[in-house]
Amino acid sequence: MIRFIFRIIDRLHHELDRVLSHWHAKRLGSCGPGALIRAPRKILGGHYIHVGSKFDAFPGLRIEAFDRHLDEHFSPRITIGDRVSINYDCHIGCVNEITIGNDVLLASRVYISDHSHGAPDYHDIVVPPSERKVVFKGPVIIEDGVWIGEGACILPGVRIGRYAIVGANAVVTRDVPPYTIVGGVPARTLKTVSPCEPPTLLTEP
Repeated sequence: MIRFIFRIIDRLHHELDRVLSHWHAKRLGSCGPGALIRAPRKILGGHYIHVGSKFDAFPGLRIEAFDRHLDEHFSPRITIGDRVSINYDCHIGCVNEITIGNDVLLASRVYISDHSHGAPDYHDIVVPPSERKVVFKGPVIIEDGVWIGEGACILPGVRIGRYAIVGANAVVTRDVPPYTIVGGVPARTLKTVSPCEPPTLLTEP
């Protein structure tokens, strides 16, 4: 009996997530069918965010497209492809461009940003960090089939090639070639893999 009650409660939570996901999806610039954005979540600047079909986000997603900070104005755009899965407590912050391709997987606590506080030369180092101007430092492009491990940071101006793997807690500060495994702080190449060739079909003589 108790197990049955818990199943009913889980089912109700699941249906509530679907209803709220539909409401949040309508706040985005565009969103394909089958999106599931679980609570709690924080979405800022939703009309600048475009999501493909079957987007799946676990609780704790924080996705922010800033069009203003202090006296600066920005034109942000976050584009997320089809069948993207984002695990717990991930944070995506954008003032210009972040693009995530199809079939990308983000593990928990991944951070992706195209900007920083303060000028690159730190001429405003004596200004409190919260009062420094936001500086766009280059778009972030994550191509199809990328897998980003737990706790990784993807910093501005980085392109991660298709089917690359970013190891847990890595800090990516430069481009990652396709089919490459990287890890460390800063991230460096650990291994390069070749895509599998299609199998040869055997036929009867």
